[in-house]
Amino acid sequence: MKKNLKNGIDNSIFKGRTLLITGGTGSFGNAVLKIFLETDIEEIRIFSRDEKKQDDMRHEYQTEYPQYFSKLKFYIGDVRDIQSIRNAVYGVDYIFHAAALKQVPSCEFFPVEAVKTNVLGTENVLTAAIEAGVKKIICLSTDKAAYPVNAMGTSKAMMEKVIVAKTRTVSPKRTSICCTRYGNVMCSRGSVIPLFISQLKQGLPMTITEPAMTRFIMSLDEAVELVLFAFGYAQSGDIMVQKAPACTIDVLARAVSELFCHKHNVKIIGIRHGEKMYETLLTEEECAHAVDLGHFFRVPCDRRDLNYDKYFKEGNMKRTELTAFTSDNTEILDIGQVKTRLLELPYIQKELRNWRY
Repeated sequence: MKKNLKNGIDNSIFKGRTLLITGGTGSFGNAVLKIFLETDIEEIRIFSRDEKKQDDMRHEYQTEYPQYFSKLKFYIGDVRDIQSIRNAVYGVDYIFHAAALKQVPSCEFFPVEAVKTNVLGTENVLTAAIEAGVKKIICLSTDKAAYPVNAMGTSKAMMEKVIVAKTRTVSPKRTSICCTRYGNVMCSRGSVIPLFISQLKQGLPMTITEPAMTRFIMSLDEAVELVLFAFGYAQSGDIMVQKAPACTIDVLARAVSELFCHKHNVKIIGIRHGEKMYETLLTEEECAHAVDLGHFFRVPCDRRDLNYDKYFKEGNMKRTELTAFTSDNTEILDIGQVKTRLLELPYIQKELRNWRY
C-alpha cells in the first residue's frame, strides 16, 4: 500500500472515505480510478449516464483488479437530473466532477445542451453535494474557459462562475469547492492524436487545421496530478492551473509521423467552428492576482460582495504589469521533445507495439 499519492498527499486521509467521480467512465475517470484503487479509500462511486460504458468498465476492472474491485460501485444518472445525483451522493466525502460536454463542434451546434450539462449540471452537483455534507469537491474546467470564443468554452466559463458563487453560500469548513483548469490531454477520448494514428493506419493524410496553431499539451497523469494538487492545497473558490508546455499542431503531427511511419503527409483543412490560434490558461486579469506555486498557479476567487462603492475609488495597479499565460508564451516544445512525451503514454506504447510498417 502506498504511503503517499502524488504531490505528497498522505494516503491515510482517504482511509474509510468515499469518493464520487461524475463522468467517471471517461478518460479522466479511468486515470484517477487506477490511482485511488490502491489507496486505503473505502469506496469509489462511478456516476455516468452510459450503461454500456459502465458495463465495459465493470468487466475490465473485475478482471484486472480483482483484489480492489469490491471498492468500486456504479451509479446510472445524469448531472442534468439533480435527483439522480442525490441518489448517488449520500455518504460521499469527496467528489471529482468531470462530467461535461467537451467537444467544441457539438457544443457549437447545440449550445443549449452544453449549458444544460456544463452549467446547470454543475449547479446540480454542487447543490446536492452541499445538501449531503460532502467535504470537498474538485471541478474540472478547460483552457477554453479563458477568453472563450465558442459555446463549449463559454459554458465552462459560466461553470467556473457557478463554482465561485456557490463558495459564497457555504462555509469551507462544511464543503470546500475548487476548480482545476487545464489544456489538451494527449490521447484522451476524442482528441487529435488518436485521429492522426487512425488516419496513418488507413494510409490517409493527417488532417490539420492550421500548422502554426498552438495548444497546451499534458498527459492524463498530469491532469490527475493537477486535481490531486488542488485536493491537497487549494482553498475554496480557487482555480488551480498547471504550468503546461505547448507545441504547434504542425510539430505534433510531425512527431506522430516520425514515431509511426517516418512519412509526413498532411492535409490542411483550415480553422473550424469555435477554434482559436492559441489557448489561454490564465487571463491577464487573473494573472494580476494569481499566486505562483512553482509548477502551478493558484487563482483566488473574487470575494467582493454586491457593495461596489469602494471599487469606484481605487483600482489595482498590478493589472497593468502582467500578461496572460497562453500556449504562445509558455514553453514551446520541438519535435524531439513532443516525441519523448508521446513515448511515455501507455496509449502510444500500445499502438506502437501493434503498428505494422
